[in-house]
Amino acid sequence: MPATSFLETAQGRRIAYHKSEGQGPCVVFLGGLKSDMEGTKAVHLEAWARARGQAFLRFDYSGHGESSGRFEDGCIGDWHEDTLEAVAKLTEGEIVPVGSSMGGWQSLLLARAMPERIKGMVTIAAAPDFTEDGWWANFTEAQKADLDARGYVELPSDYMEPYYVSKRMVEDGRSQLVLRAPLKLPFKVRCLQGTADTAVSTETAVRLLEHADCPDMRLSLVKDADHRFSDEACLKMIEDAVLEVLGGS
Repeated sequence: MPATSFLETAQGRRIAYHKSEGQGPCVVFLGGLKSDMEGTKAVHLEAWARARGQAFLRFDYSGHGESSGRFEDGCIGDWHEDTLEAVAKLTEGEIVPVGSSMGGWQSLLLARAMPERIKGMVTIAAAPDFTEDGWWANFTEAQKADLDARGYVELPSDYMEPYYVSKRMVEDGRSQLVLRAPLKLPFKVRCLQGTADTAVSTETAVRLLEHADCPDMRLSLVKDADHRFSDEACLKMIEDAVLEVLGGS
């Protein structure tokens, strides 16, 4: 396994990454909240891209994996800055973002910031606006008061240790929302969603599909697939979706 490389960002963060050279467009994997670039989907897709001779990039947001910082201090906007820096400094020409969960939200923010760089997009259990629609909307009055008084709350997770949710993350999330204003995606988009996902609902996937202004956007619902979306059949679906947005090359 090649050694991890590091990118120093304009914000003073140290971002860990692995980049495979190859033909473009570069496939850029954007991971989920509290996940890292060593996850099953990221590593599998890297091997698939290498076998094709396709350029590929995976990286850790600040506060995740091998990158600098603490998760508890970060927010959606920070990780958007990390994504912009990684794409700007580590890739050239067109890219294909593949965003998993929170990475799906990051993909949509990337599309809003630099649509001209994107050849196509794949999302896996995309979770746009979850800080507002998933967390804040479901907080009890006691949790809201706790967030205001202590600056954070802890939320249980079906997939890992509890989330530490800061007041900054919730407030910053409101400035990053993508489902409240026009969302133009002028390229092919393929969205994958498991029906047994307890972290992101099929309703969220349908809402994104209906909200986006996109000439060629498709949502595939996979019966009984969970949020990890990492078994053999699901990984093959991800490969096929990337091929579709690449143009079948």
